[in-house]
Amino acid sequence: MNGRYFSLNSWLKGMFGATVRKVSIDAGLGCPNRIGGTGKGGCVYCNERGSGTGAHSRNFSVTDQLEQGTKFLSTRYKTGHFIAYFQSFSNTYGDPAHLESLYREALAFPGVVGLAIGTRPDCVPDRIVDVLAELGNDRLIWVELGLQSIHDKTLKLINRGHDFRVFVETAERLMKRGINVVAHLILGLPQETLPEMIMTARTVSSLGLSGVKLHPLYVVRGSGLESLYNRGLYTPMSMEQSVSSTLEVASYIRPRIVIHRLTSDPHREELLAPGWMLDRRTVRALLEKEMEETDFRQGSKLQNSDGCETG
Repeated sequence: MNGRYFSLNSWLKGMFGATVRKVSIDAGLGCPNRIGGTGKGGCVYCNERGSGTGAHSRNFSVTDQLEQGTKFLSTRYKTGHFIAYFQSFSNTYGDPAHLESLYREALAFPGVVGLAIGTRPDCVPDRIVDVLAELGNDRLIWVELGLQSIHDKTLKLINRGHDFRVFVETAERLMKRGINVVAHLILGLPQETLPEMIMTARTVSSLGLSGVKLHPLYVVRGSGLESLYNRGLYTPMSMEQSVSSTLEVASYIRPRIVIHRLTSDPHREELLAPGWMLDRRTVRALLEKEMEETDFRQGSKLQNSDGCETG
């Protein structure tokens, strides 16, 4: 969007000299916050599908999913470079030998230049860190850690099953081994104010992470949030509120940090509210309009190294 923020596309194109697209992988892995371990019942916004495509339950292997995904993307975007994105649930949760075999299967697929591993900060054992560090010797690897908020009161309210300290410790362990870390942040969580969201952005910006994802919250069927929504205890942000909040938060993220996403991308069949999230074209147009009208620049409201405001 007119170079106003450091996008994932820009980062990858600068690294590989070509368009790089992500292929989502559903490896059939679980989550300790749903089936025991650290919690019970899962995060309030998540359902039993866990952002997955359902491909694993239909007996599609990692290779099968890559074959299908790369065929579509190579035609649509005219590219032969891909990131295998292990997306659904916690993709460092399970037997380390099995996980390593999944990662290596993906990296062996033609055109795959790297891995994105989505997971929780409370289930990244040292053995997996070792594996990822080894794979990262000659491939791009990044780990996406679900944080959502730095505020422990919010994490407790949404039943995350871990606190902010766990996120920091895990991010540091990964980064010390040269592994890129991306934080997932959710905007519009129950009872969170815009100043609290800004504090999350400011704090995350100070941790040395390589990237962030911003996700306005939405309600999926079968989640705990559905019950709150149906009882009138949670109201999603409007499109205008979401755009305004997203850009305000992004203005506190350091310019060197890659913003992997500014919007949410719910499954149509799962989304309960707000319906406007399915109108991606309008959301994108409104983001661009707001950026132009406000002269938005990523990180413009952070202090620079001299302690002076940058914007």
